[in-house]
Formats: sequence, structure tokens, C-alpha cells
Amino acid sequence: MKRPTFKPLALIVPVVFFFSTFNIFAQKRGEKLPNIIYIYADDLGYGELGSYGQQKIKTPNLDRLAREGMRFTQHYTSMPVCAPARAMLLTGKHGGHSAIRGNLELGTFKDDEERGQQPLPAAEFTIAELLKQKGYATALTGKWGLGVSSTEGTPSKQGFDYYYGYLDQKQAHNYYPSHLWENDKWDTLPQPWLDVHRKLDPATATDSDFDYFKGKVYAPAKMTEKALGFIERSKNGPFFLYMPYTIPHVSLQAPDEYVKQYIGQFDEKPYYGEKNYASTKYPLSTYAAMITYLDDQVGIILAKIKELGLDENTIIMFSSDNGATFNGGVNAQFFNSVGGLRGQKMDVYEGGIREPFIARWPGKIKAGSVSDHVSVQYDLMATLAELTGQKVGKTDGISFLPELLGQKNKQQKHEFLYWEYPEKGGQLAIRLGDWKGVKTDLRKNPNNPWQIFNLKTDRNETTDVAAQHPELAKQFDQIVRREHVDSGVEAWRFLDAVIGKK
Repeated sequence: MKRPTFKPLALIVPVVFFFSTFNIFAQKRGEKLPNIIYIYADDLGYGELGSYGQQKIKTPNLDRLAREGMRFTQHYTSMPVCAPARAMLLTGKHGGHSAIRGNLELGTFKDDEERGQQPLPAAEFTIAELLKQKGYATALTGKWGLGVSSTEGTPSKQGFDYYYGYLDQKQAHNYYPSHLWENDKWDTLPQPWLDVHRKLDPATATDSDFDYFKGKVYAPAKMTEKALGFIERSKNGPFFLYMPYTIPHVSLQAPDEYVKQYIGQFDEKPYYGEKNYASTKYPLSTYAAMITYLDDQVGIILAKIKELGLDENTIIMFSSDNGATFNGGVNAQFFNSVGGLRGQKMDVYEGGIREPFIARWPGKIKAGSVSDHVSVQYDLMATLAELTGQKVGKTDGISFLPELLGQKNKQQKHEFLYWEYPEKGGQLAIRLGDWKGVKTDLRKNPNNPWQIFNLKTDRNETTDVAAQHPELAKQFDQIVRREHVDSGVEAWRFLDAVIGKK
């Protein structure tokens, strides 16, 4: 199959997409543009859904989504942490080109010191702005992390007609916040601010101490409530609903009725906050409960779409921003959260970046299908452009719409996938066919060599074969030099010494 040619450029490669086969077909039949719902989990590992092999956590609605749609086995996030993954999902750019490349935190956890993260610049073009060009109503319900209300990064300035949820990722550490945000306005909730990172003393902690971390209003419930309202208001379509839930990102907090579903199933001990985030008496049960709660929200959305008769004209997609976390009382090994893959959140090994991805569109996407197409979340811009018959200028992505529609003979393939991650010591990763190159700890050791793995025979990256493939290391070096563009942010600079710039 012919692969796209990538020429060396100082800027992003412009890729132009024209009307898709689907859209020409739809125009002839007079069909409406489809509604689009994109549900984004937070720190959900590759192996945490039943359809991806999970044995201990119940996810019946997401498993149903997989049975009724397509499940991808080689889908990647654009970055192994929150803010840059979201920025790249929304703008179609990889880590060498994105305006946001790390979690650059501003302010503190306190209400009066809420400042958010590095704002997404106004000049960036998002998928919400893309879809508004075709008359879509656009909404966000969940965690943003790309700028607070007083900045150019606020959702209302990035293409969203409506938004509700957390603007600051630090506030999102608490599932029972004192407030959320609705269209740049503070929405006060009936519970006080609490220090979610308060540690408990194991020798003296009581049930009431654990209850300190509980509240009256669970933020994800509000997100679902607001999403349902938007769907109802926008039912005549077309609409785009982006739903970045905070689950299962720590803190470990879930409604008691969900935690009780799991208590007694696991041999567990209380978590007292020793690795930060909220303490909980039942950490394993609470973590499982959070994922089951998320699964129930997906079921609620599916039911609403069916109730309104929108099933056949709504494409629903589900994925996660990065791999499972390593702190806050989470035990990824116990749940086999990354499905045996190497690494977790903040790693560019497969466990940090390979994600579940499910897409459902009755009558268009074949039910029960499984795809091994190598795709990445920065493909979403190109995919939605083709889906809605639009041209898009600068993107690093390739549309995976043909794959969704079963048109494999029309599906282009990536020459490579690229990750440039400035945190956790500075890391690089490139996937080139079945080959994967990884570099770590580059801030301290810019001359660290490539680790090279054959993912076809070694999906868990256990055997470094770099010594046998010096030619691949040279190719990887060339890609880095070609794809890296300086971000302009000092905190994200780590490659100058690696690529030989002075």
C-alpha cells in the first residue's frame, strides 16, 4: 500500500483532505452530517476494559460499545500526560509541533489561587472550530486543562459554544470540588473546598477521617447531567460533544454505592495518602468503582441517544489520554491495568501511550470488528475533516475514516508516529512500521542511545535490539531533526544537545 511522503520542513507538513467517499454518498442521499460524541477517560490503562482483557473490573456498557462497533488494538495517545495529550487531540499536532507539550502548572490547589495550566494559544485551530465551520453545535463537559477563564485558552475561545467542568487540572484532583466552571462562570457546589492531599496517620485514622474526602455532589455526575442537557438542546443536530471525564485519575473517590459493589472481593488495606491524593479505606474497591461509574455514564449517554432516535446518525468514540497512573493508592499491577505492556503514565513505552479506542456508528461501522490499524489521537482532526467533507491545512494526522467504514483499500498508513516528551527526564519515541525507538533521561544524558524494539514480536518491549539495527537509529535521528520545532517555552526545551543544536 502506498504510504504518504513526508518532506523535511521546518514547520508542520500541510496535508489537504477533500470530500470523502462517505460524504459524497451522504450528499446524494440527502443525509444529515452525523452527530459526534468523543468520550475521553483520564489515566485509563490499555487493559482496564472487559473488551481489552480486564478480569476484575466490570465495564458492561463499554464492552457493549465494542460489540456494536470497532475496537482498535494499536491506537495511541499523542503524549503520556494530561494537558499535552488533550492539546494534540484537539489540534492534530504531534509532540514536535504542538503548542502544549507538558503539564506546565500555574497557581496552586486553593480556590483563590486557581491559575490552571499553560493556555492553548488563540492561534491554534481546534476540532471544535473545524466542526463549527459546518454548522455543528459544540460542547465540552469534563476536564479542560488548557487555560482558565481569563486566558486565551478558555474553551469559549477555542470553538466551544458551551462548556462545563474543571478548567484547572489541579482542581480536578478532587471529585467533590467547591465549584466547577460553566461558560467562564464559577458554579458554586454545595460543599466546601478541601485539602485533597492531606495525609492521614495510620495509627489514629478513623472512619470520620476518611469521610473528610467525601462530599455531596460528585463532579462526574454533574458532567453527565450537563451533557444530557446539551444533547437534548441539540437533538436536531448536528452536534459535537467532547466528554473528557476525570475518571479514573486519582484521587480515589467514588460514591459509596459503587464502592460497595466491590468491597470484599479484594484483599486490600487502607490508603493513607502517603503517595499524595485523597486517603481511602478501600483503595482497590474505589478504583474499580470509579471505572464502573464511568462505564455507567457511557450507558446513560447511549440510552439518551437511543431515546431521541439519534443512534444511526451519531458516531460515538471512546479512548483515554494516557496509561494508568503509579501513585495516589492505585495498584496498576493488581488490575493488570496496562495489559502487560511496559511502562505507565509519563512513559513513552507502550504502557504509557497505547490506549483503548472504540468507535460505534450503527449501519456504518461494522459491529464486533477489530482493527490493528496503527493510529494516534492526533489523527482525529484529519478524520473529522474527512467525515464532514472539509479541508484542513496543517496537521500531523492521517484520517482513519476509511478504516472505520471498512474501506481498508483506501486507508493510508503513517510513515511514522512521533512522541517528544519534555518531562520525566526528557523522552523521545518513534514508531516506524513494527519498529519502535525510545530514548529516555535525555536532560541529564543527551547522548543516551536509542533503545529499539520490534513490536510485532515483542509488544511488551522486553528486548532491546539496537545493536543489530544501527540503520534504524540513523533513521530515528533523522526524523527527530526533521520533526522537532522549538516550542518557545523554556521548560520544554531538552533536545538542543540531543540533536546537536548550539
